[in-house]
Amino acid sequence: MPHSDHPPHLLHSNHSAHADPSGRSERLSEGDEVADETADERVGERVGERVGERVDKGADEGEDRGANPVTRGGAPAVRPQEKVPHARVEDGARYARVWREDPAEDSGPGDAWDDGLIARRVPETGPCGPQAATVVEPRGTTERQPAPLAYDGALRSRLDALRELVGLSRTRVDGDTLAEAGRVLDEAAARRRLSGEHTVVAIAGATGSGKSTLFNALAGVNLSAAGVRRPTTAMPVVCSWSDGASALIDRLGVPGRLRRRPPQSPDGESELSGLVLVDLPDHDSAAVEHREQVDRVLALVDAVIWVVDPEKYADAVLHERYLRPLAGHAEVMFVVLNQVDRLPGEAAEQVLDDLRRLLDGDGIALGEYGEPGTSVLAVSALTGEGVDELREVLGQFVAERGAAARRVSADVDAAVARLRPLYGTGRGTGLSEEAREEFAGRLADAVGASAAGEAAERAWLRNANRACGTPWLRLWRWSRERRQPATARLSPPVTADKETTARQSVEQAVRTVADRAAAGLPAPWAQSVRETAARGARGLPEALDELAVSAAASPGRPPRPGWWPAAVLAQLCMTLLQVLGCLWLLTQVVGLVTPHLGVPALLLTAGIVGGPAIEWGCRMAARGPARRYGRDAERRLRDAAAGCGRARVLDPVAAELLRYREVREQYVKAAGTGAAPRLG
Repeated sequence: MPHSDHPPHLLHSNHSAHADPSGRSERLSEGDEVADETADERVGERVGERVGERVDKGADEGEDRGANPVTRGGAPAVRPQEKVPHARVEDGARYARVWREDPAEDSGPGDAWDDGLIARRVPETGPCGPQAATVVEPRGTTERQPAPLAYDGALRSRLDALRELVGLSRTRVDGDTLAEAGRVLDEAAARRRLSGEHTVVAIAGATGSGKSTLFNALAGVNLSAAGVRRPTTAMPVVCSWSDGASALIDRLGVPGRLRRRPPQSPDGESELSGLVLVDLPDHDSAAVEHREQVDRVLALVDAVIWVVDPEKYADAVLHERYLRPLAGHAEVMFVVLNQVDRLPGEAAEQVLDDLRRLLDGDGIALGEYGEPGTSVLAVSALTGEGVDELREVLGQFVAERGAAARRVSADVDAAVARLRPLYGTGRGTGLSEEAREEFAGRLADAVGASAAGEAAERAWLRNANRACGTPWLRLWRWSRERRQPATARLSPPVTADKETTARQSVEQAVRTVADRAAAGLPAPWAQSVRETAARGARGLPEALDELAVSAAASPGRPPRPGWWPAAVLAQLCMTLLQVLGCLWLLTQVVGLVTPHLGVPALLLTAGIVGGPAIEWGCRMAARGPARRYGRDAERRLRDAAAGCGRARVLDPVAAELLRYREVREQYVKAAGTGAAPRLG
């Protein structure tokens, strides 16, 4: 026989219809629709005047004016045996619902009727206790402001690290990827500003699982409508066991008409003090807005009680959409197998074992043998079996006041897990010295550093030859240069093919160094490194061209070594010997002196042979300094090209890698595990 949360005698509606002389038997038929909330409010308006008169009368009789006008200081303002269908009392901007039962209005002895919303009967005294009046505190009441929630140092550090991570990544990672982390930070900040003395627990489950019945059983009074209509709960209903939770409830977006307070115990204390219990709509409801309400509230509560029944505890929607993604929140979840009164003998234990197996398959840690995790309980909200145990476990859970921090910590874990593909790489990243040198070498080749060095070496040798050569050779070279046109003395122009080749070489060098720097990085950061290198490469070929032109057009001559003056003096002496020998021979030819060819011929020969010999020796001696001068020129141009490439490409890329390293370190702090790998 299919199970229902209603008492067994409600399933026989035909018998009840014949036994109801007041004509209300038609409402007991399972197939009939139940009056909606709008109709119920119209009924409340018709009786509101009657209840208002009763409240005013109680106030005039000298009752405590600080107490709620409906409950009169915690005691019901109306007799529990009277029945006013769903009355709504106005006190400023608040409404209070009052359920009362009157045996005189019932159709027969022992028949007690509910508020008229659900076609079912509620026993006067049942597993939930006596059906006492239930009220909502007026908004005008000044309540004690509880202390705000305080996170411990480790959780604060994790939140700060996650906030820094999001800030550093906004321009590198798309907003959709960081949206969940940003939501976690916003909700953590919002929850921290609210009460730390209250714990918000939601009751969630599928259609017909008995969420509302369990909600009422924990409260000890009917607070949330439960019946055969599906779905029954359309909006979240909240019950708070202590004052000071209004801001928390406001955060949930629950209107005032759906806020409840359970009856107070005689001593004013309750084992569930500090609990804010939320009855959610069905997570598998046919109404989309109901499912949206469930998803919205589940993201805001501190803990969740998942209510399942023997028929749908293995529902794929529950496990795949909710339990499996929330496996990291095991410490703030309860799984309650309701309706165990339907299971005969040892069937309840078998179903519980199978439920634990499914939860273990979802990756949910079970709180067994003192280990932290999800508590799995079996109850029957209808008969009261296991409700006291659940109330005790829930009371201990609320008394610890650690659910909110554990929920935030689990949310941070989930956000960090989603970001792991972006920051979880374990490979060392960065630019090696080999990659930097190779990049500088390619830029030097593109700018022609080697050719410039060779040209500088040839220029130094040429100057040495001019300085140390014979005067006759220098005179011949000067006259030859004078006869050449001015355009012939200029450097040959660079062809377009050479310019294109140099530009392609620069672009290839930039792509290579960017690929090496991006190796091992997650995709968004690798793309950011490549884009940074590409931006720096836009003006790099032109800058290198300017360096090459400035190096080729360097004014002045190369510096002279110290032995050049001695070589010049020696060449001058050889020239004087040649001139003296020629003049002496000439005077002998014209007869001015006595002919003697030996000495003048020796002087002339010494001058003629000595000049080229000195020039050759100077050329040999100039090779070493010329080579050093060429290497210095090449090094200067290489350094200039490397500096240009470093300023435009390597430094921005290194800054991007440093930013990733900082973000990676923040990720490790947010994850709360280990140390970040060393990045190059």
